[in-house]
Amino acid sequence: MTLGLLSIETYLPAAHSLKDKRRILRKVLDRIRHKHNVSVAEVGNNDIWQRATIAISMVANDSAFVDSALSRILGEIERNLEGEVVSYSIDLQR
Repeated sequence: MTLGLLSIETYLPAAHSLKDKRRILRKVLDRIRHKHNVSVAEVGNNDIWQRATIAISMVANDSAFVDSALSRILGEIERNLEGEVVSYSIDLQR
């Protein structure tokens, strides 16, 4: 069993309020959650309008599969987010 965690720091220049931020994030994160069957949450920078820390986790039998899936999810977020990914990390635990 492998547990994978993708942590993403984002910058959202189009967000001018917390409501804008939630709208921007919800659109992308709901799509990721349903398309890839993963757990998704905003885990940091909750009160900062133009910053968000997102965590995405998944469990599977094969660590190569988890790493590949989280990398695909990161790419999808980079393409669809109204902002930019400032940093990210992928951690795998067996």
